Amino acid sequence: MVNDKKIRVLAAKPGLDGHDRGIKVISRALRDAGMEVIYTGLRQTPSQIVSAAIQEDVDVVAMSVLSGAHNYLFPKVMELLKERNAEDILVIGGGIIPDEDVPAMKEAGIAAIFGPGTYTQDIIDYIQANVS
Repeated sequence: MVNDKKIRVLAAKPGLDGHDRGIKVISRALRDAGMEVIYTGLRQTPSQIVSAAIQEDVDVVAMSVLSGAHNYLFPKVMELLKERNAEDILVIGGGIIPDEDVPAMKEAGIAAIFGPGTYTQDIIDYIQANVS
């Protein structure tokens, strides 16, 4: 029997970053690949993101940060997901994340970081391969 359940993705822009073109491109690509995408909009707090992820029963949280605040925001989302027993949600990040910050992001629990120039198909493939 084939599982026809669509992968549900929460696309989020944490922090004060006001640039959302990238997350909108990713959201459309994921939707076009057959996923259900919920975009939370700009300037979301980690708490708002986690609450929305749980309420929407998503499989994936995809966050984008261009402001440099990823070192605080991404780990805070992971901490709140753990507090809410929602560690089964795959969390990926993107935006302007310096290479030297990627190990700390992964240590915090971010499954993958996708930087500028990443092909949308690579993100789609990663999600499809890692959502059980």
